[in-house]
Amino acid sequence: MAGRSAEAMERMKDMTTNRVAGIRRRLSELGLDALLVTSAVNRRYVSGFTGSAGALLLTGTQNYLVTDFRYRTQAPEQAPAFTVVEHGVKLMDTVAELASAAGVKRLGFEQDHVVFSEYIAWKEGLAGVELVPVSGVIEKLRMFKDDAELAVMREACALADATYRHILGVIKPGLRESDVALEMETFMRKGGASGPSFETIVASGERSALPHGVASNRIIGDNEFVKLDFGAYYNGYCSDLTRTVVVGKPSEKHREIYAIVLEAQMTALAGIKPGMTGREADALARDVIARYGYGDHFGHGTGHGLGMEIHESPRLSKMSDTVLEPGMTVTVEPGIYLPGFGGVRIEDDIVITAGGNERLTASPKELHTIA
Repeated sequence: MAGRSAEAMERMKDMTTNRVAGIRRRLSELGLDALLVTSAVNRRYVSGFTGSAGALLLTGTQNYLVTDFRYRTQAPEQAPAFTVVEHGVKLMDTVAELASAAGVKRLGFEQDHVVFSEYIAWKEGLAGVELVPVSGVIEKLRMFKDDAELAVMREACALADATYRHILGVIKPGLRESDVALEMETFMRKGGASGPSFETIVASGERSALPHGVASNRIIGDNEFVKLDFGAYYNGYCSDLTRTVVVGKPSEKHREIYAIVLEAQMTALAGIKPGMTGREADALARDVIARYGYGDHFGHGTGHGLGMEIHESPRLSKMSDTVLEPGMTVTVEPGIYLPGFGGVRIEDDIVITAGGNERLTASPKELHTIA
């Protein structure tokens, strides 16, 4: 791999230092001597390291990245704020040695990312160290995107927008849903994505009533909805865009359902702002759909956080008490799904700002028909 410039490494070091400082403040509040980070996403967020294997050990004063021989060159370049330690046969043997040398007595671990068999092995390998399960230490930091993260997310969203423009010239009756999905994913990869953010949804006709109807071998017909839900995984961050089009001539029912979902989505976009809860944001869209009598056909939340993963905190749902704050990035995606007929979802990505929110996706939303 090509080496990073000294300037790029210094920027990464500063970013990492700030993130580690936030983690250390939380460890102090929890009364922990150190934190073991094994989640691949959190490992990348904290250190910048993109390799497939390794763990971070954050003590009160030291940052360690423990990985294997394959990353001897890559790890120091990507994680300049970390001391890279190459482990032998067992990673946890090296972690145990580092923890012992640092005098670690209470070691936090990510309870949401560890299977029970690993925990048992760790207890045996870390004799004399109390393993303390913790949740959300890093995920809570990840809810707030800094300028560098938002710059990457804007590029990921721009690539999703470009993909939508491209696919409008491809969709036609007679194509399989899977052919459309393949074309979209190929376009995103050619545009710089390492892959899709999630399994691409192309759901046509009656299948468009499936909220998560991933592309099948169904042949797209005439005079029916085609729901497209997709995103680009770009430089470690996700975009998530949904648009619903009509192939052929839309019926009055098509137009009615589409207009209601569009009104719900635009109402939510106009009203979402810092200080409201996820539940209140969800109600902005849900109340519109319910007012038209389709409340029972909108069964999922209005949106979810996104960033390095396609589903993060916070949630815009009936059960969310999380207060929205500037820097949080979420989707806004109400829908109506009518079994036997079809469904509509319209989705944009936004960032919460001091005065409300800013759209990161920009694709047009008027009902698009394909002859």
